Amino acid sequence: MATEPSPGGPVAGYVRRYNRKTRWFHAVSYTILVVLFGTGWWLTLGNEGRPSILARVSGVPDTRIHTLTGWVSAAAAVVGLLAGRRALRTFLAESVRTDPGDLEWFRRWPVAVLTGRFPHHRGHFDPGQRLFNLAIAGCLLVVIVSGVGLAWLSGGSLFTILVRVHRWGTYVGTALILGHVTIASGILPGYRGAWKSMHLGGRLPVQVARRLWPSWTSSSLRGNQSGEGRRSARPRER
Repeated sequence: MATEPSPGGPVAGYVRRYNRKTRWFHAVSYTILVVLFGTGWWLTLGNEGRPSILARVSGVPDTRIHTLTGWVSAAAAVVGLLAGRRALRTFLAESVRTDPGDLEWFRRWPVAVLTGRFPHHRGHFDPGQRLFNLAIAGCLLVVIVSGVGLAWLSGGSLFTILVRVHRWGTYVGTALILGHVTIASGILPGYRGAWKSMHLGGRLPVQVARRLWPSWTSSSLRGNQSGEGRRSARPRER
């Protein structure tokens, strides 16, 4: 995670939080989830047989869109597990870590979202992000697995159970996603500027990065300075 390079070196005052591959993965994932949860809620609210805007534009019934998107999400999860094993290991390692001071971070979080005075924490994610990562991953696993089961079954006691599991997974997943969007959008004063980490090149001002991810920012800047030093010390070819 180095600062964004430019012809003359890194952009002063900015640090890159996420690379292009991660940003594209994030964009594709959320596009799939918007369609999946959007059609799911449309059907849950009793609109089956009443085409949504997406169904009218595409000419495909909402039930079919929901089912197809569910299969796409399942396939994307499998491909992600196989193709991104290294990134997945890093993600899980950073998400399950616990550090002294995590409870203090949560205790002060309600005030910090308004003031921006977050307690210091270590690692790539703050304690709230770690909890969210595990919760959304587990929730999506439940939604996808139960959805696959519903696509295969046509009735019976197991089908009834899966319907309930799928519905509650949708409720919890929706709450998690809405909470994530609220925080990541920077609407809350403490998270102002956070959205830049996943958009517009993944760069955000160093002062914003230090406010949200102090330990990661210091490590990233040190790594960038070390890289710049090695490049400047390299003898020029004649």
